[in-house]
Amino acid sequence: MKSAVLVFPGINRERDMARAFEVVTGVKPVMVWHTETELPDGVDVVAVPGGFSYGDYLRCGAIAARSPIIDAVKRHADRGGYVLGVCNGFQIVTEIGLLPGALMRNASLKFVCKEVHLRVDDPTTAFTSAYTAGQVIRCPIAHGEGNYYADPETLARLEGEGRVVFRYCDELGRTTEAADPNGSLNHIAGIVNERGNVLGMMPHPENLIEALQGGTDGRGLFESLAKVA
Repeated sequence: MKSAVLVFPGINRERDMARAFEVVTGVKPVMVWHTETELPDGVDVVAVPGGFSYGDYLRCGAIAARSPIIDAVKRHADRGGYVLGVCNGFQIVTEIGLLPGALMRNASLKFVCKEVHLRVDDPTTAFTSAYTAGQVIRCPIAHGEGNYYADPETLARLEGEGRVVFRYCDELGRTTEAADPNGSLNHIAGIVNERGNVLGMMPHPENLIEALQGGTDGRGLFESLAKVA
């Protein structure tokens, strides 16, 4: 599997993401600077990592969404190529229209950095086949604008089409207000597009792929991609 990791000014999780792909697949990703206009030949997966692109000025992901590389990412997705947007990457892929909705300020109006639990609601996607339905995994978060919002019609479509992949939950898999770190509607932590080749999520699976990180719960996402890409 050949992967590419995008790099924008202010992004700070690109090395974490690259390490996750290399450890799981054995292939070192290509790092792609945002001013490039084309992706490397033969890329299967494009990862848009977390951090604070352009210092989160204007709106999270708004400036990065207008970088030269974005048109190539859109073409890649249109061809059926896989796109993974994590944290700021989730914000960016919503900004460019690959996923619906928006990420707003956390309900607490505070930056939240901790480990949370996620429930895998759809293990049939290219990103989750290594998990089982209803499986609860641990995953770190670090964001100030992770509050997922969509209008009622869009939200109903996401739910009706089974496109909510991850939800915030407690250790028993129960979706509660207390277990939701940012106030996201329906406790949404990650969604896919209609075609199932674009995933956006706020938590950081790339930070739990080796035992030395305290666990391997995030490894399944990269193992899933390795099987299909």
